[in-house]
Amino acid sequence: MEVVILDDAEQVGRVGADVIAEHVAAKPAAVLGLATGSSPVHVYRELGARVQRGELSLAQCRGFLLDEYVGLPAGHPESYRTVIDREFVDAVDIDPANVHGPDGHGDDLKAAGPAYEQLIADAGGIDVQLLGVGTEGHIAFNEPGSSLASRTRLKSLTLRTRQDNARFFDGDVEAVPQHCLTMGVGTILAGRHLVLIAMGEAKAQVVRELVEGQVSARWPVTALQLHQHVTVLLDGAAASRLELRDYYREAYTAKPSWQGF
Repeated sequence: MEVVILDDAEQVGRVGADVIAEHVAAKPAAVLGLATGSSPVHVYRELGARVQRGELSLAQCRGFLLDEYVGLPAGHPESYRTVIDREFVDAVDIDPANVHGPDGHGDDLKAAGPAYEQLIADAGGIDVQLLGVGTEGHIAFNEPGSSLASRTRLKSLTLRTRQDNARFFDGDVEAVPQHCLTMGVGTILAGRHLVLIAMGEAKAQVVRELVEGQVSARWPVTALQLHQHVTVLLDGAAASRLELRDYYREAYTAKPSWQGF
């Protein structure tokens, strides 16, 4: 696990975009795992700027969303497909037909998870997966207690998660759906390179658990410790409770440029 502590959200966005660009340079048809929420927004903005300047093309890439609410109508402004279209697809040159998400609108929710797993497998698996993390340790919508071997499935959202997400629904917790379809922890761990972004003091405790804590279903994000290729991008506030933060800064500063991400 490489821990990178940066100055601010803009720098996090630039470095996150560097990681994506590195993968696309090596494999123009890279398969991207796409997160929603506030964490990856600056990465998407930077990718859009690079595409507009002609420095990068994602035209051959495919994308897979981490999760989707169940019960929101298609086209709802806070459905994750609408959000990813607004924040990422519309800003770059990827073909919208090559961006997929779990089917939260279908009649057979039990079958939706295995169908999504098969779609990812048919694409050859995810090359680089963007991730955020909830304050209580969830990745995608794998709440505390989730199996660390879980695959895409229906999940119930905790009140805490719904409260955290109410800001996207005009502060109305009751408007936040109670269920979602989400990639499992095992699905996420199958990605070849995982890139987790966390910013702000509110994420300091969960970042400490992720980087320096024990692997536990209490903090599902700690499963990333078991993966061979993880990059954690933090601002100073999110890194503030790390005991070894000075070491992480020194290691990144001394990293040879040829090593890449």
